Amino acid sequence: MAQSALIVWGGWDGHEPEKVARLFEQILVGEGFDVSVENTLDAFADEDRVLSQSLLIPIYTMSEITAAQRDPILKAVRDCGIGLAGCHGGMCDAFRNDTEWQFMTGGQWVAHPGNDGVKYTVNIDPNNPHPITDGIPDFEVASEQYYLHTDPGNNVLATTSFPTAGADGPHTANACKMPQIWTKMYGSGRVFYNALGHHADILEAEHPREIMRRGFLWAAKS
Repeated sequence: MAQSALIVWGGWDGHEPEKVARLFEQILVGEGFDVSVENTLDAFADEDRVLSQSLLIPIYTMSEITAAQRDPILKAVRDCGIGLAGCHGGMCDAFRNDTEWQFMTGGQWVAHPGNDGVKYTVNIDPNNPHPITDGIPDFEVASEQYYLHTDPGNNVLATTSFPTAGADGPHTANACKMPQIWTKMYGSGRVFYNALGHHADILEAEHPREIMRRGFLWAAKS
């Protein structure tokens, strides 16, 4: 029986949620998943449908989510081992007032000094081997460099040196290795996140696309 995935997109249009949803659909169909794509959070309110999935993928920057829409996701991941995966603001800048969402996903966007077009390197952690990043080299991007508040229990697979010169802002005196790609558990469910993805073309590049593909496969309930 094929694995199944539910992709729900919407929220702020600047992150090209529909384009990202179609890219993720293409990746998952290529891996044999039965994929449903919806553009309303009410799709998450259908508990029976949510609990029948192998993988849930929110692409919904900002906005608000009701308890009726959120609680089936929490139950699915926490209690049923259904995977949750996503990227950029579509998962970790979604529903800013919902702290349980942040607890589940492992992080929340706070800032991106320099905005779009900042050139920086994503550094894969050589001391933390993982199927998601195995064999992938460090790579450069020109995009938003996310500063996130993150769960100290995350399994961080890649970081970036923050802030990048020229986009310093007030954080220069507190330079750090900022988590960019991580996994975690929420109850019995696997959670995967990649901070890249301001626009769809960032995710279409070789290494980010492969990281997303592997992350989906890792997170999905088998």
